[in-house]
Amino acid sequence: EEGEEMEKKAAFISFDYDHDEFLRTAIVAQAQREDSPFNISDRSVKEHLTGDWKEKVKGRIQRADLMIVICGENTHNATGVSVELQIAKDLKKPYFLLKGYKEKTCTKPTSGASDKLYNWTWENLKLLIHGNR
Repeated sequence: EEGEEMEKKAAFISFDYDHDEFLRTAIVAQAQREDSPFNISDRSVKEHLTGDWKEKVKGRIQRADLMIVICGENTHNATGVSVELQIAKDLKKPYFLLKGYKEKTCTKPTSGASDKLYNWTWENLKLLIHGNR
């Protein structure tokens, strides 16, 4: 019998829906790995939900333990990502920005312009989820 199971963290994934669906698929696959320290509780929505979508998204972000913002080449133009990150900041949720593509120039959401962009490696991801940032 192995020791205590590490409690997996529930992550809200924020990403540019119009360009980076592939990155969401990639992180979903990583979340399913045996040694993964997190699972995905929710993610960016394609259509901004009708009614007060910010309130709905706020509820989803509030229920997560942390937010992972996956940055691609057009993230600076993705208003939804910027709003989601701002909500996380307002809620004082832990979050970090991941560089979605190794070989491409990835941009940050406008609300995270001064935040650090981390390289997306499995080791890094595990450290970041455990709060090393």
